[in-house]
Amino acid sequence: MNDTLLEARLGAALRAKAWTISAAESCTGGLLLHRLTNIPGSSGYVQGGVIAYADAVKERLLGVQRASLIEHGAVSEVVAREMALGVLNLFATEVAISITGIAGPGGATPTKPVGLTFIGIAIRGAVGAPAVHIDHDIYPGDRGRVKQLSTDRALALALELLEAAP
Repeated sequence: MNDTLLEARLGAALRAKAWTISAAESCTGGLLLHRLTNIPGSSGYVQGGVIAYADAVKERLLGVQRASLIEHGAVSEVVAREMALGVLNLFATEVAISITGIAGPGGATPTKPVGLTFIGIAIRGAVGAPAVHIDHDIYPGDRGRVKQLSTDRALALALELLEAAP
């Protein structure tokens, strides 16, 4: 499937539900929002986002807990969840995507290799707390490829969850 088609399909699904989306990106540095806003008419559903590259920005703008960063690290399921919920609330959207990972070539640890990426998708329900789905994978390739594959997966996962949402 071509990448533009994926962004267009997600946009169409958002429009069909009259929902909006926001994003919190770390390792992808804005690539996800760039791809979403390449679709004509995206101003009808994209509210905005945060490039939270530094941990201090994750804390200050997204409400990521310092304890989470210390205990689990910025590249973790816990932080991806807190980023998704933080940007969902910051922009008051129905859907939020977060991406945090190690694009490389440096930054790896013995337990967190280059290419490890966590994606969070938060969907605000009609009642109760938002549902958050977390996905992670290790994407092969250089920095650009890791960023591309991470955003591919985030868009595909958001579309899948949106299509399944009532």
